Amino acid sequence: MACRGGCGCCCGFGHLNEDNCRFLLLAMLIILYMLCGAAVFSAIEQPKEREVKERWLHKLDNFSKKHNLNITDLRNFLRDFEEAHVAGIRVDNIRPRWDFTGALYFVGTVVSTIGFGMTTPATIAGKIFLIFYGLIGCAATILFFNLYLERLITIIAYVMKTFHERQMRRKDGHPPEKRRSSGNSVDSLAGWKPSVYYVMLILCLASIIISCCASAMYSPIEEWGYLDSLYFCFVAFSTIGFGDMVSSQKAKYENQELYRFGNFIFILMGVCCIYSLFNVISIVIKQCINWILRKLECRCCQRCQRKLFRPKRNTVMPGNVRIRRNISIETDGVYESETDGRRMSGEMISMKDFLAANKVSLAIMQKQLSETANGCPRQIGTSSRHNGFSGGVGALAIMNNRLAETSVDR
Repeated sequence: MACRGGCGCCCGFGHLNEDNCRFLLLAMLIILYMLCGAAVFSAIEQPKEREVKERWLHKLDNFSKKHNLNITDLRNFLRDFEEAHVAGIRVDNIRPRWDFTGALYFVGTVVSTIGFGMTTPATIAGKIFLIFYGLIGCAATILFFNLYLERLITIIAYVMKTFHERQMRRKDGHPPEKRRSSGNSVDSLAGWKPSVYYVMLILCLASIIISCCASAMYSPIEEWGYLDSLYFCFVAFSTIGFGDMVSSQKAKYENQELYRFGNFIFILMGVCCIYSLFNVISIVIKQCINWILRKLECRCCQRCQRKLFRPKRNTVMPGNVRIRRNISIETDGVYESETDGRRMSGEMISMKDFLAANKVSLAIMQKQLSETANGCPRQIGTSSRHNGFSGGVGALAIMNNRLAETSVDR
């Protein structure tokens, strides 16, 4: 990231490489994003919190006066209930938390990293077992999510290739060929990997469809509003898992087994889609960060060029370099062609880079400079060109040519 010519500014990142710059820029953007989110949520939720707290203190004071209870004893009693609530005790009648079905639901929230928090181990043995169980289970589930994304990309590539081949056959008027059995089916899809934006669009649509269908199931069965159900779907599928709303917690449901099976399927499909969507969005975010770094580097290099090369009038600048960019889902890198290395279009290049790019021999260039410095006369009326250069190089060559023309005129 350091500018050419030894300049170490680059907007404060001159002494860092590109990966470190990207890391620091992302960290600053995340901090800024968190500060903005905190400001918004504080402005939205704090008035409601104050209202609920005032209403609760008013009820607590009236209750203690009505039943002639000591307010300190009443608060201690409520603290005991809060401890029981953490262990899974509720005021309403709910199903047991640690029967086999409840435990299976709990381990599902553990390995999927949802962690609702409505059920947590209360014993030392359970907490120790959870550490080792979650270590392997979470790693295996994350691997499953990554493999799910790979399979999805392969399916999209296969569909794109098949559709293209059918279109070409219809266009050429040939009947469909029989499928050949070969072991290079994966290699044949190498050129059909979809764009990262195309995959992101498909995952967005799939996540919306799954969330809407799941909300249509949760809303009447759990007696939630439809918007509340959508909120639960995002919190659960994104593995945030606040625990304020948790499905399948009532003691009895109609068609209970069918509902629990549907709940499991929706959570599994939703988590796979949202997790894959997060991976794809992270690639897009990285591309945005790379774009910001390129803009910062380009502006910084232009400032450095104005400072370092302002007195020089024959500085070699690159022409309009065309850069072909192709962002693939398999890699978030940007492929560049028709350039010498990874040079930005507005970046100053050295004489050596210029000669290499234009295939000019350095020996010929030195010979021309030597002849110009020695005042080698130029024959008028003739044009001697050497690989694109004529009559020397630079302001000294122009002066020599002008003197030669003057002497001939005289």
